[in-house]
Amino acid sequence: MASRGLRTDLGLLALRLGTGGILIAHGTQKLFGWFGGRGPKGTAATMHAMGFRPGLPNALTAGLSETAGGTLLALGAATPAGGAAALGAMSAAAAVHHPSGFFNSTGGYEYPAFLALTATGLAVAGPGRFSVDHATDNRLNTPPVLLSAFAASALAATEVLRRRTKVMAAQAAAAGDEADAEDEADSGETDNATQAAHDAAADLP
Repeated sequence: MASRGLRTDLGLLALRLGTGGILIAHGTQKLFGWFGGRGPKGTAATMHAMGFRPGLPNALTAGLSETAGGTLLALGAATPAGGAAALGAMSAAAAVHHPSGFFNSTGGYEYPAFLALTATGLAVAGPGRFSVDHATDNRLNTPPVLLSAFAASALAATEVLRRRTKVMAAQAAAAGDEADAEDEADSGETDNATQAAHDAAADLP
């Protein structure tokens, strides 16, 4: 039994370090341009293009959520809060990739979904013995903290995605209006050309 407990704790440690490290890498790409990232300005432009507006606040929020969430998971400190932060950030990322299907090879949401589920699993299962939470008697690793953190994350992610949906709908409507205007212009030019040809034919002997 002791051996099984040790193996479980080591497994949780490996999952925490791996998942947390990946999240930290992605977050610091956005915040500081590390690991080949675009930094705040470049990420803001990308976020703006994807419908997350204003771009810079959304870029900073995403970067902070990934970096802070990943750090908390890796340390096993306030693990529910770390998992909830990661879930919120990855939910937004998954929504962006959702139109491309599931698999990562086609640009789908497989990768952010995997990170979100892993972070959620760690938050629910707990960080194990080799963690800050364990060393502090799990004061910030309790069911109330878990429920509060995930409720806040769900509300925040829902609001961010609601705003993005509104922006994307407005863009689609504007694109449709522009296409209709171009069609009308083309139709008008065609009608004018037809009338001109008719008039020219009428002038022929």
